[in-house]
Amino acid sequence: MAAEIHSRPQSSRPALLSKVEGHQDAVSAALLIPKEDGVITASEDRTIRVWLKRDSGQYWPSIYHTMSSPCSAMAYHHDSRRIFVGQDNGAIMEFHVSEDFNKMNFVKTYPAHQNRVSAIIFCLTSEWVISTGHDKCVSWMCTRSGSMLGRHYFTSWASCLQYDYETQHAFVGDYSGQITLLKLEQNSCSVITTLKGHEGSITSLWWDPVQRLLFSGASDHSIIMWDIGGRKGRTLLLQGHHDKVQAICYIQLTRQLVSCSADGGIAVWNMDISREEAPQWLESDSCQKCEQPFFWNIKQMWDTKTLGLRQHHCRKCGQAVCGKCSTKRSSYPIMGFEFQVRVCDSCFESIKDEDRTSLATFHEGKHNISHMSMDISRGLMVTCGSDRVVKIWDMTPVVGCSLATGFSSC
Repeated sequence: MAAEIHSRPQSSRPALLSKVEGHQDAVSAALLIPKEDGVITASEDRTIRVWLKRDSGQYWPSIYHTMSSPCSAMAYHHDSRRIFVGQDNGAIMEFHVSEDFNKMNFVKTYPAHQNRVSAIIFCLTSEWVISTGHDKCVSWMCTRSGSMLGRHYFTSWASCLQYDYETQHAFVGDYSGQITLLKLEQNSCSVITTLKGHEGSITSLWWDPVQRLLFSGASDHSIIMWDIGGRKGRTLLLQGHHDKVQAICYIQLTRQLVSCSADGGIAVWNMDISREEAPQWLESDSCQKCEQPFFWNIKQMWDTKTLGLRQHHCRKCGQAVCGKCSTKRSSYPIMGFEFQVRVCDSCFESIKDEDRTSLATFHEGKHNISHMSMDISRGLMVTCGSDRVVKIWDMTPVVGCSLATGFSSC
């Protein structure tokens, strides 16, 4: 059945369906079980739990398993019912869940890292479990033998991971703000390119293999869309969060991006429009509007007998300008600026009122969100964080898809 696309009035907002409470420490990962009223959670309290919805509407733990170390990351493969749990001690443990989700059997332990595991992806076709960790590496291990196939090291903590199953390319974000694209082979890998654009550590990645778009969220509060398969180097900047972006999910069918931040903000971005790239910031020794020298331009200050001015940049044209030539602030959503940013006076005059119309909707999750996951086929989202609460949301009022769509999850 095709998805039902409907208009989204500005007043629409996510509906909180359920709260799942019971963990004794921060919940590091939560995943909705496809086609089931259930959630799998992993926590710093060293437990992994499977919660099933009872007739009363409450979620109760049908599985409660204690690990040897705090749980830091998790992956779940529904068709084979395999769960992979990364831990603070660097190990990944594999479990198999029964069909009724009331029993979980230990399969094996993978010595994947020497430090905290930050992300896990399981690839059934190659039987690989790929992971990143705070030991500054990405590793891939064979799930048949449990043996290490390969490792690649970075200069910073590897913080997040995405994987293209068809081409065996891995995207790894790290704490330096860099994203590395790797081609993984059976026992080796090669660096294809590095992506640099964020001013803070990479906190989340999302890869859309259909449009070949990579989305990255960072501690600099921004999101960048990298057009990997299209025009070389094309990037779009999205700024609308007021804290670090902790999780992102792109809905390819409706061309919408859902993002969550540490302050509880939930944003839904309309990506089904022609957006403008933010300009590169230009460098100059003097204001590119009035030609007054900046404070480091000693020669021009001496020649003109004037005091140097502080340098700013117009977010719309990228020119280096002084404060007197950039007295205005404006939003400019088509370039990704959802709140007011510095623009030069001439650019301010060129921005029409309709240019300031928001291209995203913003909602309040009302808890610190450190992890988010979506079941796109049902329009459901689960969020969790340091407040130990897991929240299940109906996102259909804001993401333009019906609960009865039946289209497959990413």
